[in-house]
Amino acid sequence: MEDLAHLETEQRNPRTMDLDTLPPPALVAVLHAESRAAFDAVEAILPSIAQVVEVIAQRLSQGGRLFYVGAGTSGRLGVLDASECPPTFGVPADTVQGIIAGGHVALTTSIEGAEDRPESGAADLHARHVTAADVVVGIAASGRTPYVIGAMQAAREIGAFTVGVVNVTQPALASCADIVLSAVTGPEALTGSTRLKAGTAQKLILNLLTTAAMVRMGKVYSNLMVDVQATNTKLRDRAARIVMAATGVDRGAAEAALNRAGGHCKVAIVMLALGVSAEEAAYRLQVTGGWVRAALASCSNSSA
Repeated sequence: MEDLAHLETEQRNPRTMDLDTLPPPALVAVLHAESRAAFDAVEAILPSIAQVVEVIAQRLSQGGRLFYVGAGTSGRLGVLDASECPPTFGVPADTVQGIIAGGHVALTTSIEGAEDRPESGAADLHARHVTAADVVVGIAASGRTPYVIGAMQAAREIGAFTVGVVNVTQPALASCADIVLSAVTGPEALTGSTRLKAGTAQKLILNLLTTAAMVRMGKVYSNLMVDVQATNTKLRDRAARIVMAATGVDRGAAEAALNRAGGHCKVAIVMLALGVSAEEAAYRLQVTGGWVRAALASCSNSSA
């Protein structure tokens, strides 16, 4: 078995040696203080994250997809981020996908040994019909999870762009990654429990990748999620407030415009801002690639 003792994530933390002696106020203060390292670690690699964002945005804009692959906490974080993209940014459910060792049952139950089989990672990746147009992000705090490495090797052979998200300085998966995002968070407060600082850093990185990529794809106007899918009461209320904030109209006018726009915030915003029909607004958005700001800047009021 590979010796993991040298990994930063497996070291004992000298600042938390007395955890079991602390009263609750001091205990939670110490644990919280350790979490700050996650933010510093991510800040140190922001330029590299920006490079990955641009690749993701370009590939998704051209019909490619984004896949997260991980085991345990890392896998769950990938599935979580992927599942939140359709309602937030209006993308199809298969645009961003999470693959976790052990399958869906592993989202709520620990599947012992699932992460130890690289052939399973490769098989699960092939089952999603990954192509050279896609981006595959392998998430592994240790940087050496066999399941993740197997999936990334398969992705590399296919020609997909591969990214490693790790929490150590010398990850084994670097050999199969086009770029590695190493957010080195150091020893955990609870020795080896990478669901803590390492997991927090991973969540921060995944949030940055998808949110920034969607901004670069025109899914955001100002700081408003204008491609939100209004599929429940809360989101319908949010859609109305988005249109109100973007155009300055009252709720009644916003809701009426959304009704005419088929529930699409972008269309409603362009309609109200330019005083055009839903059809004209949709056309302007089509020719500008879905960018609200560009549609509002267009000078012609004639329809197609």
